[in-house]
Amino acid sequence: MGNVFGHLFRVTTFGESHGGGVGVVIDGCPPKLKIDVEEIQYELDRRRPGQSKITTPRKETDTCEILSGIFQGQTLGTPIMILVRNKDARPQDYEDMAIKYRPSHADATYDAKYGIRNWQGGGRSSARETIGRVAAGAIAKKILRIYSGIEIVGYVKRIKNLEAVVDQTTVTMEQVESNIVRCPETECAERMIELVEEIRDLGDSVGGVVECIARNLPKGLGSPVFDKLEADLAKGVMSLPASKGFEIGSGFAGTTLTGSEHNDEFYTNEHGEIRTVTNRSGGIQGGISNGENIVLRVAFKPTATIRKEQRTVSREGEETFLAAKGRHDPCVLPRAVPMVEAMVALVLCDHLLRHYGQCKTLNRQSAVNV
Repeated sequence: MGNVFGHLFRVTTFGESHGGGVGVVIDGCPPKLKIDVEEIQYELDRRRPGQSKITTPRKETDTCEILSGIFQGQTLGTPIMILVRNKDARPQDYEDMAIKYRPSHADATYDAKYGIRNWQGGGRSSARETIGRVAAGAIAKKILRIYSGIEIVGYVKRIKNLEAVVDQTTVTMEQVESNIVRCPETECAERMIELVEEIRDLGDSVGGVVECIARNLPKGLGSPVFDKLEADLAKGVMSLPASKGFEIGSGFAGTTLTGSEHNDEFYTNEHGEIRTVTNRSGGIQGGISNGENIVLRVAFKPTATIRKEQRTVSREGEETFLAAKGRHDPCVLPRAVPMVEAMVALVLCDHLLRHYGQCKTLNRQSAVNV
């Protein structure tokens, strides 16, 4: 019913923003993978609220509990369940929203679909749901790193009209994590922080773009025609709260070029590998990875819940006004970085397992013998 993602590496998230807790069930994880809870906690700490002056002040440690699927530090090959309990819920902050719809939020559409909703903090539509994705993404990242050497690095590329210049081939996680806005260009990061603080003090919000790079991918990931790799990546990142746009490679800018300008010409490198001179395809051609870096961007809208008074309607259709209470991010971008990385990792991990299952089960010699 929309809560399950993936095929062979499958995750199911559960929980609401102000309920007892949130989490994930992961099915299809290979056995004997060494997992330390600190590895999962590290990714959750990057996502958690209250981590800096430009994020929501909600105080949650987001401490994860592994309830099944791991024994003596290794995965069993059985379902892994991870739970994070909510500790700092304040449902009283949302009493107005029980009867008034927040503009551009999910309140009205959830009511239209289900006829009932958890109005405390947005319930299931809250970004707290992504805790399960980030926890699962931590495991997916480790599988990708160990079995294929794949590295995933996301960062804030743009906030409002401030855009960073980042070298996609050399940017590191250390550079990304060196400041609270998660922009690896230091000078631009400082201007971004100032902008977010200014907008926050006005009771408003801003949006922007997260760019994500996946390096060291093998060739062959992706399953045409309906499960093309870029199609699944688009679905994964566009399922994140507040996401409004997706680009891969040259994206929309590529539409201004001719074919001769846009095509990625091939060459053979010193190791005899077929490579491309440019990477306007963003690492994917025909829905299948070509061995180059995957380069994608996700646009996030300004946070919908703001303190400024706006026109709205009640559940009964009466026109009214709402100045939202509660604790909210003036800009979702810094905390969206680990969320984007997680969804990219989940997609790539699933496709890696699917590729090995379909194309690597029989090696060439055994296939000939058959």
